[in-house]
Amino acid sequence: MALLDRVATLVRANLNDLLDQAENPEKMLKQVILDMENQFIQVKTQVAIALADLHLLEKKKNETGDKHGEWMRKAELAVDKRDDGLARAALERAMRFQQLNESLDQQIADQEAQVEALKAALKRLEVKLVEAREKVDQLIVQHRRSRATRRAADAQAPNGESRTFARMRSKVAREEALGRASDELAGTDDEVDLRFHVLEREQRIDTLLKELKAKKGLNS
Repeated sequence: MALLDRVATLVRANLNDLLDQAENPEKMLKQVILDMENQFIQVKTQVAIALADLHLLEKKKNETGDKHGEWMRKAELAVDKRDDGLARAALERAMRFQQLNESLDQQIADQEAQVEALKAALKRLEVKLVEAREKVDQLIVQHRRSRATRRAADAQAPNGESRTFARMRSKVAREEALGRASDELAGTDDEVDLRFHVLEREQRIDTLLKELKAKKGLNS
């Protein structure tokens, strides 16, 4: 997630190093704090959205669970009425909702992980923001003092610019690498796979039907 990458970059930022690279330290520090504040608002918003999505998934899971139970009851009713065709149709519907429920279980687990990641990022950024606000004045004073004492040496060996550009190149290379990274999911189903899938599904329905009949004490 690009937002979490941005937060991680801000959290790792060393304010002293940033001051060494800045032509205008006071302006730079204010900009860093502004970036942190903006990212804090964005992450906080994303936490709220992620939580809302999680609640929706949980609600959907409860609904599909109810639907599964409803179609199982209808299958039992059809068995009572000796209508195997109707029972099989009801079991087919029940299986669909059961599979959807299992899919929702994984989605909920993934969503919970995302919520926790966002909460952790929000907490780290909050700590960093408080630290930056507390240190800003102190860092500016320290930097002015250190710059004054190093001015002559820096004039003789001005290597700060090359170091800055090296860091920029490294950052750009990393961003490009992240931009190229992607997951590709591909799958193919041939005719044989499809036929076996249908057979397995029919076998499962047959098993469920026999279980219902056994439960009702009926001959299969």
